[in-house]
Amino acid sequence: MAKPLSLRRILGHIIDCRTATRLVSKRLEGPLGPVDRLTLKLHLAWCVMCARFESQMSFLRRAMQKYRE
Repeated sequence: MAKPLSLRRILGHIIDCRTATRLVSKRLEGPLGPVDRLTLKLHLAWCVMCARFESQMSFLRRAMQKYRE
């Protein structure tokens, strides 16, 4: 059983931009675990560049899905 998330555990998982962009890409392939999902969400809340990257990746994914149709 997974350990409950605590503020101490979350703050121990602050991620850098390289890790954030990898998680954005990984999330496009499937769901993330709770710790990765939360740390990514926190990172995207304050990092404008990574939030923009996430937006661009989502746009490209939607465009490619429409292209396939």
